[in-house]
Amino acid sequence: MTRFDSVTAIEELQILRTTNERRSEYVAALGARLIREKYITKLNDQAWPLYEQITIAALDVGDYDLAKHCLAELEARFGENSLRLQRLKGMRLEAEGKLTEAQAIYDSILERDPTHMLASKRQIVLLKERNKHDEAIEALTKYLDTYYDDQEAWAELCNMYLAEHHYEQAGFCCEELIILQPANHIWYLKYAEILYTMGQHALALKHYCKVLELCEDHVRALYGLHLCASKLLANNGAEHAKGLHALSTKRLLEVYKRADEETRKTTSQYLAASS
Repeated sequence: MTRFDSVTAIEELQILRTTNERRSEYVAALGARLIREKYITKLNDQAWPLYEQITIAALDVGDYDLAKHCLAELEARFGENSLRLQRLKGMRLEAEGKLTEAQAIYDSILERDPTHMLASKRQIVLLKERNKHDEAIEALTKYLDTYYDDQEAWAELCNMYLAEHHYEQAGFCCEELIILQPANHIWYLKYAEILYTMGQHALALKHYCKVLELCEDHVRALYGLHLCASKLLANNGAEHAKGLHALSTKRLLEVYKRADEETRKTTSQYLAASS
């Protein structure tokens, strides 16, 4: 039997914390052994980040006894009023399906520290899970007032607005994402599709062009460009729409040259019908 190397195990867990990699089963198994064989008690202050890491992993895999042990150790060290401990207790309640109680804990954390990022995120997740969409949107908007540059939060808010068919607000979120990540073609594409849905075909066309500038022959953007140009031509729109319509048709046919015969035929028929 291979001898358990506690030093290597502790180093591996530290690397996972640094990289934010959440290999829950692996972490819970390693953590349980470190605790069971009392290696963790020799680490002094280095033990507490490990206990927190193991707690989260244990909750992920449903090992509530392991999580309970880690929480007890953390409470004995930092006291019941520790905000980090309270957040972990909230996560435990979530894992157990006690969403109302978990929400109360996150609310109490935010009363003490309105800028607590992790509690804010858990609060928003819970509001969504409990189908309190308006409250979730309000909470996420408030969160972004403090953490403006959180791109994932802007993307989530955009999706939440789209789910409620609030296209103008969703478009605003895309504008913020474009400011934060001006070289990311995904946000231009998302914004273009929202604008198309809103009937703003000329502006949508410009953003589809930007996608193609950043990501040549992006098929979805080519189709979007083709659709926008078709709409503008049907309504006697911008003069440049005719050239962009022809260009998108040509590029799509070239892209699908590599496809099977049936796909090429379907594409050609679609483009011909919309010309």
